[in-house]
Amino acid sequence: MKQQNILIIGAGLCGSLLALRLGQRGYNVTVYEMRPDLRTTDISAGRSINLAFSDRGNKGMKLVGIEDKVKALCIPMNGRMIHDEEGNTFLSNYSGRDHEYINSISRGGLNALLLDEAEAHDNVKIHFNKKCVSVDFEKTTARFKDYETKKEFVEDADVIIATDGAGSALRKSYYLEKKFLFSFSQDYLTHGYKELAILPTEDGGYKTYKNALHIWPRGEFMLIALPNLDGSFTVTLFLAYDQGAYNFNNLTTPEMVTAFFKKEFPDALALMPNLVDDFFDNPTAPLGTVKCSPWHYKGNTLLMGDSAHAIVPFYGQGMNASFEDVVEFDTFLDAYEGDWERIFAEYEKSRKKDTDAIADLAIDNFYEMRDHVANPIFKEKRKIEMALEKEFPKDYSSKYSLVTFNEHIGYRQAMLRGRAQDKAILNMLADGLITTKNLEDKAILEDILNKVKTQTEAILEDDRIAGL
Repeated sequence: MKQQNILIIGAGLCGSLLALRLGQRGYNVTVYEMRPDLRTTDISAGRSINLAFSDRGNKGMKLVGIEDKVKALCIPMNGRMIHDEEGNTFLSNYSGRDHEYINSISRGGLNALLLDEAEAHDNVKIHFNKKCVSVDFEKTTARFKDYETKKEFVEDADVIIATDGAGSALRKSYYLEKKFLFSFSQDYLTHGYKELAILPTEDGGYKTYKNALHIWPRGEFMLIALPNLDGSFTVTLFLAYDQGAYNFNNLTTPEMVTAFFKKEFPDALALMPNLVDDFFDNPTAPLGTVKCSPWHYKGNTLLMGDSAHAIVPFYGQGMNASFEDVVEFDTFLDAYEGDWERIFAEYEKSRKKDTDAIADLAIDNFYEMRDHVANPIFKEKRKIEMALEKEFPKDYSSKYSLVTFNEHIGYRQAMLRGRAQDKAILNMLADGLITTKNLEDKAILEDILNKVKTQTEAILEDDRIAGL
């Protein structure tokens, strides 16, 4: 049975981890990737958004036994460093528990490691510069175009799994062939993103605080920066295409770009003498959410990762969710190995509610990061949550902690409880039932904890009754 041939479309983060895991399980795995090999060619082209690697993603690294190798690529980020218009900063920790933090990691470095680990298995073969044109999901064959020879060819397999991202060829074939009922939505934000950089100091050091995710929240737009191992920061501007006084469509000259940064991000501008070159050299890319169903066709083909559920990057969970896909999928291989149709069906039934939830949470966090983090009542809520997590680490976890650090809880469960907690705290702050005074007093904090728990359960019960 293990001699079965698995064809994976796409050798990005999800595809390379899946290939590694299936290779470890003894399958014959062939992977086709449309891009050149990133280990020998620089293909970032200003569109690499640094990745926030956290507990859910680390489950995948544990599964394949490379946790320590990945850790060596990571820079811990303990919280958000908020920058106001005057250049003042304050650090908002992600958690009141010291051991909970996220990590900045290079997409290219992590992908290269996964490719190396997968190719170390004789039963895993990876081919580059081969674009999937279409998939015949009834015959379990895929048509590819070789970018080097310009010729097309067809590959067959026992199973085809598409990890080819938001523009998935398999998903497109599901949609266009109209052989079964297929639901598909693709929703774009009015904002796009452009990647910039803060370069290292001359001696390779960091120009600003290293161990944080830096945010310049400005209401309708924002700037973020994540640290890299070489002393640089990957900076990303999130801005509307055509709304507001400043937008991507009207920032057309070096003078306008410089004036925009001088007005809105003066402390960032001081660190970025390369700003104008980066701005005009790097592309502006859209931000979209993909949802679809079903993910599979019988026991022949399956969508996984971004091809099934692409999300915007504002919860730092896109990569983590895709890695968690592989971990979840692996549990169904354990349960039903050999019965592909049941594996695919049970995997999708278990997983889709959680990927829908993290897609919605990522949109929520877009508004939180660009606007709410600078809001006084939001700051009060975070003070209370930090105090509760610090004093009662086993009794309280914020929505962010539930999503990011509680990998044993599904995204949907984390979303429902987290939203209810947020609502409970904000309502009680607004009504004066709790305050941020005397949070160092354990008795007062315990009273707040009990009130939050009671109100949270009441909100969850109301949601259950309302069918939410």
